Amino acid sequence: FAGGPAIIHAGGREALAWIIEAGYIHVLFCGNALAAHDMEASLYGTSLGYNLGIGRSVPHGHEHHLRTINRVRALGSIQQAVKSGIITEGIMAACVRQGVQMVLAGTIRDDGPLPDVITDSVIAQETMRAAIPGVELALLVASTLHAVATGNLLPASAPTVCVDINPAVPTKLSDRGSFQAVGLVMDSSSFLWELARELGWKG
Repeated sequence: FAGGPAIIHAGGREALAWIIEAGYIHVLFCGNALAAHDMEASLYGTSLGYNLGIGRSVPHGHEHHLRTINRVRALGSIQQAVKSGIITEGIMAACVRQGVQMVLAGTIRDDGPLPDVITDSVIAQETMRAAIPGVELALLVASTLHAVATGNLLPASAPTVCVDINPAVPTKLSDRGSFQAVGLVMDSSSFLWELARELGWKG
C-alpha cells in the first residue's frame, strides 16, 4: 500500500487503520506527511490544524503537526511513540501493532522530519525495492509521488490499482510504463471506506 496525506484530510484514516489491523496490508510506502498528519489526528484530532470532526480550522491548529513531529522525535521513533502510549490509534499505531513494514521516504519539503523518515532518496528507493518481492496486489492511493515511485519498482505481473481524485495521476502512472495499473478517479476516503466494508468492517 502506498498512500499520501490526503487520506487523512479526506477522512479515510479510520478505514485504512481497520484494513491494516485486519491483516490485509503488509507493507506501507508513504512520506513524512501521511505519518505526521495521522499522528497529529491521534494527538489533536486535526490534520494540518483542520479539525476532522467539525470540519474547520481550530485556533493555533497550524502548530499541531510540528508539535506532533517534535514529540515523536523526542521519543526516537514512531514505534516508541506507539509503545509508550502516546499514539494510541490510527494508521501508524495499526502498523506498529501488526508488524507492518513502513518505508517513509523523505522529500526536500518535509517538516522535521520524523525520525523514521529516510532522507536519502537513493537509500529510500533501495529500501522500497527490497520490500517489493512477494507483493501480490499494490494499492496506490492519493499520492502522485509515491504512486509513480512504486509503479517504477513493481513488476508488470503485480496487479496494481491507483486511486486519486486527480485524473492526471493514473494517466501519469500509465504513461510511465505501469500498463497493468487500473485507475480509479475518486475520493480516497470513499474508496477506503467501501473497501473496508467489503472486507467486513462495520464502521
